[in-house]
Amino acid sequence: MSTIRLTMSQALLRFLDNQYIEVDGEEIKYVSGVFGIFGHGIVVGLGEALAAAGNKLPFYQGKNEQGAAHAAMGYAKQNDRKRIMAVTSSIGPGALNMVTAAGTATANRIPVLFLPGDAYACRQPDPVLQQIELPHDYTNTASDAFRAVSKYWDRVNRPEQLMTAMLNAFRVLTDPAETGAVTVALPQDVQGEAWDYPEEFLAKRVHHIERRIPTAGQTARLVEALAKAKKPYVILGGGVRYSGAGRELKAFCSKFHIPFGETQAGKGTVLWDDPYNLSGIGTTGSLAANKLAKQADLVIAVGTRLGDFTTCSKWLFQNPSCRFVAVNVASFDAYKMNAEPIVADAKLTLAAVTRAPSLRGYKSSWGDAIAKAREEWKKEVDRLYSAEDPAGLSQARALGELNDVLLPKNAIAVSGSGSIPSDMQRVWRTRVAGTYHMEYGFSCMGYEVAAALGAKLAAPDREVVAIVGDGAYTMLHTELLTAVQEGKKIIVVVLDNAGFHCIDNLQGSQGIVHYGNEWRTRDGATGRLDGPSVVVDFAKNAESWGAVGLRARTVDEFRRAVRRALKEKGPVVIDAKVSPKSMTYGYESWWRVGTAEVSANPAVVKAAAENKIEIAKTRKF
Repeated sequence: MSTIRLTMSQALLRFLDNQYIEVDGEEIKYVSGVFGIFGHGIVVGLGEALAAAGNKLPFYQGKNEQGAAHAAMGYAKQNDRKRIMAVTSSIGPGALNMVTAAGTATANRIPVLFLPGDAYACRQPDPVLQQIELPHDYTNTASDAFRAVSKYWDRVNRPEQLMTAMLNAFRVLTDPAETGAVTVALPQDVQGEAWDYPEEFLAKRVHHIERRIPTAGQTARLVEALAKAKKPYVILGGGVRYSGAGRELKAFCSKFHIPFGETQAGKGTVLWDDPYNLSGIGTTGSLAANKLAKQADLVIAVGTRLGDFTTCSKWLFQNPSCRFVAVNVASFDAYKMNAEPIVADAKLTLAAVTRAPSLRGYKSSWGDAIAKAREEWKKEVDRLYSAEDPAGLSQARALGELNDVLLPKNAIAVSGSGSIPSDMQRVWRTRVAGTYHMEYGFSCMGYEVAAALGAKLAAPDREVVAIVGDGAYTMLHTELLTAVQEGKKIIVVVLDNAGFHCIDNLQGSQGIVHYGNEWRTRDGATGRLDGPSVVVDFAKNAESWGAVGLRARTVDEFRRAVRRALKEKGPVVIDAKVSPKSMTYGYESWWRVGTAEVSANPAVVKAAAENKIEIAKTRKF
């Protein structure tokens, strides 16, 4: 067997550069580059290999390790998981900064390869700078923190271990059911150690992503359940998008007259004006989706993990005879809600059931209820999109201006935390597939700006707009500087309502006094955070990074700002001051929260009692 002598890092990059996937006959180069920050635990090992003239993988310089990883996630998500980036960091703080992003990737089933630096495998210089020493377990380092949030975890303690580590890493990264964060920790001494690697390991490798074909029995069980149903209902999850099953779901619902509600991950796979599309479902769902879901006697959950926001904490499906069937490549998700599990590919399963001879002539009993619900909701969204706000600019109006008037129809809208995802799941009208980019599996504040950069790298010819609250922007916007550095135009719309008002809404809904969520100064008399509001100039902040900063306080100013932003060549931040509490609110939905049962505040006690009444209505498993 022929070999080539390389350092572990050099061999790693050659391996990454030669990974391909094959999906439905199309071969795609899988790894597109590496995001990272060259701390001392990575720069002379993997950094040397990345800096070498022979390296073909682009390196993107992050400004915060979490932001860099979110950019990598945004890139993979926008590519429908068909292309990925790796992310690297130093040991210690740099590595730990990525743990939140790893959790975000795993919760959303998005493939990201994490390559944190690690302590010396030889242990001779211990304790090295930034190394955490745990006296009870010396093998446990900062990189072990990734174990809880990774779908696969490994550490390369000898250069030859790289081979099994990377084969297993890509086994998981390319698995539609198991994908998420994959962490391979790289001790800083091993990164520079040489070994004679087999050229076979470094050669082009194609990972075939096979569709899991539904068995005859699985198809028959779904057909039987549907044939017995009068009011079936489909939940369109992210698995529909990643399976490429939008056309099949559309045909399935059209043929059998079945409405569907969208999850955050699935929204936009089928366009908003489809006659069976009821928009978002659940706690942050639409009136149309939630009203009909309560009547359903069969719920077909396709490619969704059935989170509490989708099911309204298992409260939404009020019909006592309602049954569940779950189509999912992940058996873990297919068994939720006591569903009949169909562990198979969404595209193939929907196509098989649509063709089933025994369903010839079958139509649901929804009648004109679907069209009526859609029309009622359309009128409500039109009202929200055009409503005048005496204070200037409402959040709902700002979204309406972006969605209905200002942005190109193929612009990619990115968001991920606060009240904005709630509003967008309800009211955003997706007119081009793949343009609704939402992280809500983890609802990670700070995803938005970094992910917009990742989405722009994935779709350089499209406008990419991050719609972000002031809280999330403040938490993490450092990759705006990376966008400036790379010359990648993203538009960041900051909807500033001076606080964490999403959580303030939750606080107030449970009878709790408003405290700790609005951006206020400390009152000298009371000692509490209830003084005057803090005013921030986000446009000036953007200018300090080298981006264009624009400001808007009214609808007309907002329109002018967005139109100017669309003409700019580089990154733009629009500081849009919106009225507090001007977002949308729940439409026949509920969310279970842990309200205090004992309190000196009667309003809290009342809220806890009301929650007990709703808990009694929920499904138990």
